[in-house]
Amino acid sequence: MPIPSMGEFLLPCLRLLAGEARNTRQCMPALQKLFALSEDEMGEALPSGTRTRVFDRADWAVQHLYWAGLVERPERGVYRATAEGRAWLAAGKPLDWRIVKAIPAHQAAMAAAAERNNANSASTQKPSQDSATAPDENPEDVIDRAIGEAEAVLVDDILDRLQKMHPTRFEQLIVDLLVKMGFGGGDPAMGERIGKSGDGGIDGIINEDALGLDAVYVQAKRWKPENKISRPDLQGFVGSLTGEGATKGVFVTTSDFTREARDYLNKVQHRIVLINGERLARLMIQHEVGVRARRTFVIRSIDEDRFADPEG
Repeated sequence: MPIPSMGEFLLPCLRLLAGEARNTRQCMPALQKLFALSEDEMGEALPSGTRTRVFDRADWAVQHLYWAGLVERPERGVYRATAEGRAWLAAGKPLDWRIVKAIPAHQAAMAAAAERNNANSASTQKPSQDSATAPDENPEDVIDRAIGEAEAVLVDDILDRLQKMHPTRFEQLIVDLLVKMGFGGGDPAMGERIGKSGDGGIDGIINEDALGLDAVYVQAKRWKPENKISRPDLQGFVGSLTGEGATKGVFVTTSDFTREARDYLNKVQHRIVLINGERLARLMIQHEVGVRARRTFVIRSIDEDRFADPEG
């Protein structure tokens, strides 16, 4: 399964910190079991190589819980749920990124951080564990982590927006994304949204050649996270491909696929690519569909050739 977003770690981390005080590292075994993460997924590293992606997201989740006043820090790097956090759990209230950032304490913490940044204090102070930054991180590592956190939040926001889109616009967005990814040679004229009543489960077609002799058929499901695509859903899609005499398809959903659905693809001859919500949002970010770059940073290093001694 895809690695959960930072927002998905919020509630599980709060529950784990409702007992004895512990650090994020001590929460890892329970989080791995809860989300059924493989060893490969647990070991997936950030681009900087200094942290695993699972630990980084869970650690940021704990930090945001701290800013929201739902956990406290009795000692450096160790956390436990506050009275407010325990009351939140007792009430059975949900918790995701949109909810936590609306908590007044979190908003106050973010405002204070913004004020410090505006005063350029961040550039003059050494990063500390109190800011969820490891002591041995260099500036590039800090940037990598900040980008990772921003992207995790953006993934949550994208999926929220997709849920609110009109079905027709959603289907067109999926076709546009696949074209941006290179399907149909990247030519928008090669992609067509055809979703309509009685479409046989086909929401779009992308022609791979000018004559339409080779085509990729698309199905797009704008489902809530708890409603996963099952094997019968994929069987219906395969049946639609067979009816069209097609062999290639892309099935996209804002939710996810059951294990039985994924296993089913190993038994059919059709070439079908599955894209779940997490992957969909990250592909939209990567190919800038529905998002845009707000700021660009350039990291410069010494040009060794310029400073090299001339050959004698």
